[in-house]
Parts: sequence; structure tokens; C-alpha cells
Amino acid sequence: MTPSNTSVLLIYTGGTIGMIENTETGALENFNFEQLQKHVPELRKSNCTIDSYQFDPPMDSSDMEPEAWRKLVKIICDNYDRFNGFVILHGTDTMAYTASALSFMLEGLDKPVILTGSQLPIGVLRTDGKENLMTSIEIASAQDADGKPLVPEVCIFFENHLMRGNRTTKMNAENFNAFRSFNYPVLAEAGIHIKYNHSLIHHTREKQELKPHYLLDTNIAVLKLFPGIHENVVAATLSIDGLRAVVLETYGSGNAPRKQWFLRLLREASARGIVIVNVTQCSAGTVEMERYETGYHLLQSGIVSGYDSTTESAVTKLMFLLGHGYTPEEIRERMSRPIAGEITL
Repeated sequence: MTPSNTSVLLIYTGGTIGMIENTETGALENFNFEQLQKHVPELRKSNCTIDSYQFDPPMDSSDMEPEAWRKLVKIICDNYDRFNGFVILHGTDTMAYTASALSFMLEGLDKPVILTGSQLPIGVLRTDGKENLMTSIEIASAQDADGKPLVPEVCIFFENHLMRGNRTTKMNAENFNAFRSFNYPVLAEAGIHIKYNHSLIHHTREKQELKPHYLLDTNIAVLKLFPGIHENVVAATLSIDGLRAVVLETYGSGNAPRKQWFLRLLREASARGIVIVNVTQCSAGTVEMERYETGYHLLQSGIVSGYDSTTESAVTKLMFLLGHGYTPEEIRERMSRPIAGEITL
């Protein structure tokens, strides 16, 4: 249910959803909130009060970086007591990275933060943006009979599905169903009614204070294995100046070549304090390094299992942990347990 006295802050960062076609030139231009209300008159019919904040200038999502994540955390923190929920309009390309990062940076969150966007601009006749926007606002303001938010976590809503943000990845650049949560069920499905899977949604038993985090360290590399990968490629990656962590994208359930040079380079890097996290290249499934001999060799080399983490989640979680000054041993331990429901043990 959405009580009439709820309020939502709409934060526009940029991206396709906020583009409106200039009728004179045909060019796509970024909107302001007044233009949005014109193109989405349904906003006026909403049961909740909607306020807006706009990035100036708007950012293409391919330019989104930790500084923009810090800005989002600051906006949410500064307005936390004034609103029941937050909707972030964001470009699709890096939305899963932003959602993952915010899930770690907003410790103690007990209000909805819903990221959404579109594949077609909001001013185009067949846009998917209008439905994504209106449903996200409804979810962000939804409360139970006791006045508590139904979805007090960072999520992505796209094409009828509400997904945990740090479980989501973009898997289609063409279709409206651009995002998928392969290793965790959807939190809600929007049809004629919005059906919430309450048992899957994260709830804190006691009311918590929001504790924002701003410290991130981006000295991370992603190394994707492929058949025939050269020793000098792996060596060059692991010897990058200032490197502190690597997300190693392996085959299947966490397997990698058994070549001596490969295992030696990994062992040496781990011994130098570089944290190496093993995630699978597969869209669905989990890393099980004890399952095959090839994975077991990685375990012996000091590699940490990423379990069923997405690459986006593993990267941003490492940024978060590195930024807080933990030792390599502490980071390895924290990567092996969930902080915000990002992995299944």
C-alpha cells in the first residue's frame, strides 16, 4: 500500500530515461523536472509527494565513477529524514555498479533506494521509461500496515522486476528486459498488482541509524581468463604499480589453467598482499574451488572464493573494503561473508 502522506526524492543523474527529443532539431536533450512532469502527467496523480534533485550537468552512465557514488550517498544522507524513499534515474550501462556500491556505502539503510532507467528516452512514444519510473516511485513509497517500508534496501527496478541491486547485472543492450538477477530471486514482480516476495527482502529487526561511507580505493584490476592467455599478460596485470586487489574471472565453477607459471604468479601476488577474488565468467552459478582439482590449486595459491557474486558486486565491495584500510587478511575474510546480501554461502 502507498499512504497519501509519503514522499519520494527523485534523483536524476543522467542517462537515456532523461532524454527528451527537441521537436525542432530532433536531437535528444536532457530534461528538467518541469519537462518530466509534462511528459509524464501521471506523476501528478501519484499518491505521494515527489521532490527532485538533478545532477548538473547530467552524467552519461559510462562516466559514473566513485565520486558520483559519494555524491549520491551525500544526497540521500542529507535528505534521509525528509523522505520515505529515493528513486535514482540512472543510465543502464553502469547501473549495476552504482547499485552495488550504494548497497555497501549506505550502512544501516532502512528505506528504499530504487535505481531505474530506460532503453528508450522518456519522450519517445514507445518508451519503457514511464512505466519503470512510475512503478519505482510506487515501490519507494510502499509501506506495510505499521508504516514500515516494504523494501528497505538498494534495488534496481526494470521491466516489471524488482531486483536486489548488488545481485543484478546488465545482460541485454537491445531489449527492454535489460537486467537480470541470476543468482537471487526477484524481490517483486509488477503486473496488474505489485507482488512482493517478502521473505527475500532484507529487513533489520531493530531500527538502525544510517551510517554513510565515503572511503573507496579503486586500485583494482579485473583479469578475465581465456584459452591461450599469455604469461606476460597475467604478469603485467599482477605487477601494476599500486595494485591492491584483482577480480579473477575464471571458468565454470571457479576453474583456471594448472600451468606452473600461472599458479606461481598468483601465489607471489597473494604473498605481496594483493587480494585475488575468484568469480565465475558464467552468468549463473557459484564458485566452488574444492569441486575440481583446477580450482583446488587456486585455493592453495591464496585465492579467495567470490561465491555467486557478480563482477560488479565484487569490484565495488573490494573498493569499499580497501578504502577502509583493512589488512589483506581482513579483506579476504570479509569477502567471504555477505555485507549486504551480495553472496550466498
